[in-house]
Amino acid sequence: MELIAPIDAVFLLAESREQPMHVGSVQIFEPPEGAGREFAQTIHAHLLDCADVQPRFRKRPATIFGAPRAAWTYDDDADLSYHVRRVGLPTPGGREELLDLVSGLHGALLDRHHPLWEFHLIEGLADGRFAMYSKMHHALIDGVTAQRLLRRTLAEDPAEPGHVPWNVPRREKGDEPKGGGVLGAARELAAMAAGPTLARLVGKTVLKQQVAMPFDAPRTMFNVPIGGARRIAARSWPLERLQQVRKATGATMNDVVLAMSAGAVRSYLLDHDALPDKPLIAMVPMSLRSPGEADTDGVKVGAMLCNLGTDQTDPVQRLQVISESMRASKAAYDSLSAIQAMAVSALMLSPLAVTLVPGLIPWTSPPFNLVISNVPGTGKPLYWNGARLDAAYPLSIPFDGQAMNITLAGTGDNLDFGLVACRRTVPDLERMLDHLETALAELEHATA
Repeated sequence: MELIAPIDAVFLLAESREQPMHVGSVQIFEPPEGAGREFAQTIHAHLLDCADVQPRFRKRPATIFGAPRAAWTYDDDADLSYHVRRVGLPTPGGREELLDLVSGLHGALLDRHHPLWEFHLIEGLADGRFAMYSKMHHALIDGVTAQRLLRRTLAEDPAEPGHVPWNVPRREKGDEPKGGGVLGAARELAAMAAGPTLARLVGKTVLKQQVAMPFDAPRTMFNVPIGGARRIAARSWPLERLQQVRKATGATMNDVVLAMSAGAVRSYLLDHDALPDKPLIAMVPMSLRSPGEADTDGVKVGAMLCNLGTDQTDPVQRLQVISESMRASKAAYDSLSAIQAMAVSALMLSPLAVTLVPGLIPWTSPPFNLVISNVPGTGKPLYWNGARLDAAYPLSIPFDGQAMNITLAGTGDNLDFGLVACRRTVPDLERMLDHLETALAELEHATA
């Protein structure tokens, strides 16, 4: 057994039927030319043959000294026939049927008597393609690392077979963050927690930058108690379209993504006569892993709060508000180590814990309105056992008081948006996709 890190334990303790705490992905593949109807069956058999399972994928929660969810134990023999499943779509096998199936899968809790992950090979798409839906508990892996892991199963050469997610060769270990690994991180966090050190740090890096703060967000239809059923919406956009807006305005690509999302959210709320006068605030996760750092277990993310400018009618002014807000937030973190950034992020988001207390959500202002996360892609064609990856839609976590999540990732020349929402609370989620297109078109027209 090994003790669960405190930040990872939070994702286990906060989990409930209404609030599953796993991240997911839907990857869609085009089989190689000449592949027969049995191609997906062959892939499934190949997956079951790969029985060498790395420790991360053998972990499950255990009780130690009477405390549940305080330690990890390891299954000696992971049951791949349980974790890796083959599913067929009902006719006509279109996008609607695929996303409806994935919505049901994404709303189901992972069984804690088994290691906390599942992979579903989905066949029966009408256009001959197949899909892979995966989900992994956030206590095992954060969303950015999960996307990196899935990308590392793929190859740039279609002749290469690729890997299975539970046995991806580890990268060479890069430069470790300063502080000496886990013990160094613990020492630095302890030092910051002592006395006024953390308060001074926040004062210097956050308050003086006048960034968005928790509880500045207005209450919206997204910031209510949620149910456990999920609805998924997904669509891809050419990266070049957003690049043109970026070049015309001098904004960053992430600023353009946020402006596109802000415009869509504004229009969706107007549709429901629910747009508040105050601008919405988004939490924007940022990875704290250095580019050369080896993948490790657990969560290593910080958080920035961004003013989405939803009170602005002009799309370019809205983009300017977002760019200024993100610049201020980034400046607040520039001088911090990864551990310091995690500590400041935790303090910034600590009001979120209030929303976990049953019955308090209607009586408190939300710390932010929704999460918008942008996961970097490779920009190159990728293959798995000769099949070309056409799209990879990341799927994240809505939680109580935060009924919708927007996450996107790059695949080749496209940006793939994955929207996850409470099925009961957020009606007509598919309308958000149309509003995303309209918001991007308005930015293109205004900056042409």
